[in-house]
Amino acid sequence: MTLKDILVRKSLLTSDQMEEAQKLQASEGLRFDRAVIQLGYMSELQMLELMSKQLHLPLVNLEKLEITPETLRALPPKIVYRKRLFPIARFNGTLRIATSDAFDLYALDDLHVLTGLNIQPVLAPSEDIEKLIKLHYGLGGDTLDEMVGGDEVSVTGNGAEGTEDLLEMAQEASVIRLVNEIILEAVKERASDIHLEPYEHEMSIRYRIDGVLQEASVPPQMHRFQAAIISRVKILANLNIAERRIPQDGRIKFQVGGRQIDVRVSVIPMLYGEGVVMRLLDKSNVLFTLPELGMDEGTFSIFKGLIERPHGIFLVTGPTGSGKTTTLYAALNALVGPNIKVLTVEDPVEYHLQGVNQIPVNHQVGMTFEKGLRAILRHDPDVVMIGEIRDLETARAAIQAALTGHLVLSTLHTNDAASAPMRLIDMGIEPYLVASTLIGSMAQRLVRRICPKCKVAHEPDRSSLPRDFEMAEGELLHKGAGCPHCRNTGFRGRTGLYELMVMNDEIGAKIIDRAPSNEIGAVARASGLRLLRDDGWVKVRQGMTTPDEVVTCTAL
Repeated sequence: MTLKDILVRKSLLTSDQMEEAQKLQASEGLRFDRAVIQLGYMSELQMLELMSKQLHLPLVNLEKLEITPETLRALPPKIVYRKRLFPIARFNGTLRIATSDAFDLYALDDLHVLTGLNIQPVLAPSEDIEKLIKLHYGLGGDTLDEMVGGDEVSVTGNGAEGTEDLLEMAQEASVIRLVNEIILEAVKERASDIHLEPYEHEMSIRYRIDGVLQEASVPPQMHRFQAAIISRVKILANLNIAERRIPQDGRIKFQVGGRQIDVRVSVIPMLYGEGVVMRLLDKSNVLFTLPELGMDEGTFSIFKGLIERPHGIFLVTGPTGSGKTTTLYAALNALVGPNIKVLTVEDPVEYHLQGVNQIPVNHQVGMTFEKGLRAILRHDPDVVMIGEIRDLETARAAIQAALTGHLVLSTLHTNDAASAPMRLIDMGIEPYLVASTLIGSMAQRLVRRICPKCKVAHEPDRSSLPRDFEMAEGELLHKGAGCPHCRNTGFRGRTGLYELMVMNDEIGAKIIDRAPSNEIGAVARASGLRLLRDDGWVKVRQGMTTPDEVVTCTAL
């Protein structure tokens, strides 16, 4: 029976769908199964399951396989790249090959002639095969193989190339494709940053995923094209490729599958070439709603009440990269509406919020936080968001805005919620002004979530847990065993830990007396404040994260 007969007999396609697939097959010269998948009538996995039953070929899960070096050596990389066939096992004169195309018999015959081994095909989704190729043969390995084989780009040295040579090299189609692969892989892996680092005998590519740097598998020949790759990035960011002695900063905008990605590029000269860090700002991934931030119901309810107040200052505190701006964006997203005027002053404006008037800081022309804030107060806002309170002038402007009936949201660099008022006082703000305008402060951290696909329960070694982490007898915790879905880290995604302090008369009195932050914290705890560490331990017991994650980012 033909594939069409099988699909009809099993009622997997309607007559209309069959007709559409045949039209696409004829117009684009596709095989019928490819046409069906392209039209979305069946997924590739569904088609492979059908093929597996009809052709008696096993459908394997590549995620759980261990590939030996001997198996990898059985096939030349060029064959793997060109045919998208992957060797998964070698035994008794037989080579087991994973393929997503059950009908490519010529390729399998070629492998038999090339290797002298019996070829045993098994089926696997093309996406899983691609992951294995990148893992074992390196990111962009096929592109680099073409470049080395075809001499499309000359071998580079230690940065002494002429400007014209670098420009010509960076414009080669192969180099353009290679840089695109590096960026697209970062987007696919949910990376926040890409680090291109030159060393004497190699070029390292690392992605920051869920706050942790992870090394990408890179073919050794990547080092030969280091200057061309960096020059391509500089061209995209409108930087001067001839200047390799001083740091440069630029921006790139591009789209991936309908998503707009902004890339902030920083280039710094180093010993063996220029190092590049690219910060990826995915506009579709930053706009969380308040419930998605990871707050428990009690904290969420109090936080929502604070940001709905008509005036006052609310501060989100924490170190760089702890998600402060994301929290403020979620708050603004909840507040914005036809009856609310929201204005922000940011350095820089990272993401556009619909319905919010956003003003970028520009120090070159004297447009500072303080000047921007004073100007926007004349625009009759209800809510004002300041990217960060960095100095006395900005702090004074924020206090003035709160005193004149505006709700001011901003960020501050302190370790805990109780330190926020004292930081304002240290900047030079009078204690009575802080006590009368500050409505609350919230410290936060980000911890990695346990990967849901490899999450397992386990009984922890209680002696290794911190003494303040109390457990019931027989209680189990969770961890990630590691799988391809999480790059074998055991974690995928992040959630927040929160410490929310709400102002009251007792805390206000301590602020006016210039009491140290530990005394303010003690009063706040007596009023119901839950520390970051306590919130983290609750999330550990709920199976969201691990004790090590909480210990790493919180103090005892």
